[in-house]
Order: sequence, then C-alpha cells, then structure tokens
Amino acid sequence: MTLTANDVDRFEAARPRLEAIAYRLLGSAAEAEDAVQEAFLRWQAADTAAIEVPEAWLTKVLTNLCLNQLTSARARRETYVGEWLPEPLLGGDPMLGPADTAEQRESVSYAVLTLMERLSPNERAVYVLREAFDYPHREIAEILDISEAASQQIFHRAKRHIAEGKARTEIDGAAARKIVEEFLAAATSGSVAPLVELLTGDATAIGDGGGKIPARTKPYVGATAVAKFLWGLFRPAEAKRKIIGGSPEVYAWTANGGPAAVAVLDGRVIGVMCLEVGEDGIAAFRSQVNPDKLERATAVWATAEHGEPILLDAF
Repeated sequence: MTLTANDVDRFEAARPRLEAIAYRLLGSAAEAEDAVQEAFLRWQAADTAAIEVPEAWLTKVLTNLCLNQLTSARARRETYVGEWLPEPLLGGDPMLGPADTAEQRESVSYAVLTLMERLSPNERAVYVLREAFDYPHREIAEILDISEAASQQIFHRAKRHIAEGKARTEIDGAAARKIVEEFLAAATSGSVAPLVELLTGDATAIGDGGGKIPARTKPYVGATAVAKFLWGLFRPAEAKRKIIGGSPEVYAWTANGGPAAVAVLDGRVIGVMCLEVGEDGIAAFRSQVNPDKLERATAVWATAEHGEPILLDAF
C-alpha cells in the first residue's frame, strides 16, 4: 500500500524508540537499524487505517523481528571468531534511548548487555520491554503472545539472572572521566602494582576482535592476571602499530553510560574499552576492537566535542 505523509510521520516519530528497543534486544546498532527498516516495510504494506494503536502494532512487529534475529544470531555466534561482545554506543548516541531512571540506564549498560547474552530470546524481550520501557505485563503478553502471568514469571527470572552477574554501580559523567584517567595513568605507569590496586580481586578482561584484530579469546581472571595483560596492552610496541596502522590517541569518555577509554586513529574509532565498576574497584574490562562494530561509534565521534586526548601515541 502507499503510505500517506501522515503515516510516514507517525513511523518516523516512533523510530527513535524502536531503534532503542532493537539495540537492547540485539546488542548491535547495525542489526537494530536493519530491524527497524524491516518494520517500516511491514508498516508500508499494512492497512494503516485499520491499526488502532500504531505504537503497539509497531512494537509487536519489531519485537518479533528481533526475536527471529536473535534465534539466527545464536547460530552465527557459534562460528564467531573469538569472544562476541555487544557493539558499544558512545555517550550522546540517540540509540541509547531513555535514561530517566536507574533501571533504564542500567538496561543499556555494557555490562548488562553482555549479561543478556545468557538469556533466552523471550527472557531478553520481556526484560527489555519491562525494565527499560516500562511496558505493563498485559501489553508485553500481547506482544509476545503469552499470558500475563508468564510475562511476570519470565521477567523475574531474567532479572534474577542479570542481578547474579552484575557488579556495576551508578556513575555520572564527571566520575566516569576521573575513573578512566586514573585507569590510564595506572596502565601506563610502567608497573602492574597501580593497576592491581584499581581492580577487584576477581576482575576479568576480555576482548572482541571478530577475527579481524587480535584479541584475547578467553578471559583473563584475577587482579594480577588482568593487570599484567593491561600493562602489556598499553606498552608501546612497533608490532602493535603495524597491526592497527599507527599510534592512536586515547580519550576518556563514556560508552553505554559507563566509563570508557576510546582509542582514535586518524579520526576513526579503533577501540572502545568499557570499564565495569563495582563498589570495590574495576570489576571488568571489555574491549571492542572489531572494526565492523565501531562504524557507528566513529560517526558519533566525528560530531562530538571530545576535547584533548589523555594519551598521545598510545600503544
């Protein structure tokens, strides 16, 4: 069917919310954009005049598209080279979506997005719709074609799984920058001792290179092991410069609402290092260096007022 200008406007008004939902469900900005575009095609083919509540209709269509995508994504990730980590979103990216409540901010944190990989597709959908977008269980049940009681049970189970693996605490932008500055100072101090002091005893470090950039395929575990890895990572070496094509600058920034070190080379983001902070220190270091997952970060970075780098000629 041919859409009227009003139909297009209604969809475009819903697009930011749909993209934010899809990103949380899929952990990928590129896949989220594709899912929203497919939802638009479904909208274009529908009898829009007969749709009483466009927001509900679009949410249901998008959610089911994402559930199908999650099912196929699980199969693809079995052959993924190395560890699969979500695509990070830099501070200021509109796809981060609502951030008015602690629950909304937490639902898009890099730590929680990583933990959501443990959930089933239905658990992930219920958790996202309830926790991040405050949908009542009655509406979630209609979207997923389940009972309201089942929606409530799935939500409590998903929330319990997320809580069991979570170490993150709320951090504002200024505190995040200070944490990254302290981290980078320790990482480039020439000794592992300052890093050990910043890390929790059971700290972990993992990276996602997608088989395109060398990255640790199994996590380092424990403060000493992680500190030695990070000390080596930030130690200048000609071999590393050859791999990445030069020596990047590193900035203190935020990604998915938490502290992050952003490595930039010739205006291109080549790495986003997300720090998960708990009450006792830095609990996890997750590094995204797969270039396929940094295209949106590069586009956002190009429009950001990012100030001066903390490190020049890093690595």
